[in-house]
Amino acid sequence: MILTALQKINVEEGSILLINKPLRWTSFDVINKLKYEIKTITGHKKIKIGHAGTLDPLATGLLIVCVGKYTKKIAEFQNLDKRYTGTFTVGATTKSYDLEHLPENFLPYNHLTLEDVKKACAQLTGNIFQTPPAYSAIKLKGKSAFEYARQNKEINLKPKKVTIFSFDITRFSLPEIDFEIHCSKGTYIRSIANDLGKTLGCGAYLSSLCRTQIGSFNISEAHDFSPLINEDKIKKNATKKRNFEL
Repeated sequence: MILTALQKINVEEGSILLINKPLRWTSFDVINKLKYEIKTITGHKKIKIGHAGTLDPLATGLLIVCVGKYTKKIAEFQNLDKRYTGTFTVGATTKSYDLEHLPENFLPYNHLTLEDVKKACAQLTGNIFQTPPAYSAIKLKGKSAFEYARQNKEINLKPKKVTIFSFDITRFSLPEIDFEIHCSKGTYIRSIANDLGKTLGCGAYLSSLCRTQIGSFNISEAHDFSPLINEDKIKKNATKKRNFEL
């Protein structure tokens, strides 16, 4: 249980927490919630806490959280390779390469075969150059790229070299294609989706994503975050009930 794990944290010595980030929560939201809970449990007013690798709000999965002295290891953990599972949807694109924006630019896809997709995946495996999504947190002239994108301003994000160690298709049910990817740090799976769509000639976007592994850390070891979410709901409902009674 996550509450038991929080109670065992030694703030002075530091600790690592593996969290299964819930859907629609930002990584920053998770850190803020954990910081509040640890402060409440331990009574410490100042706590160093951070995560080793952002997950988008529409992604779920493994988040390494470092507390106290272990925050010095964040860069080390960020450099580890990652594993993801998820779903691409073909036949359309979105501005953000995922479901943050509505699908557009619809194209036929029924002609695709599993062999077509596997060949496209092979072209995107190994050492490749990928362009990060315009809707990303990459800094450009002091601002995040998404700030320019939301203002419909032209930006020039340079392609960067990443390594895709393996790219496997685990389910083929058009327009959905499930995948498992093992990749180097800094890889944007949303960009993989967009590049796959270009290679197939029909467009594609990322419709679900879960990070399952960071280095040797596995999601099977991660704490379920839902008890802390449910705790907030209980508190809110109790407050509403008290207000009603008053």
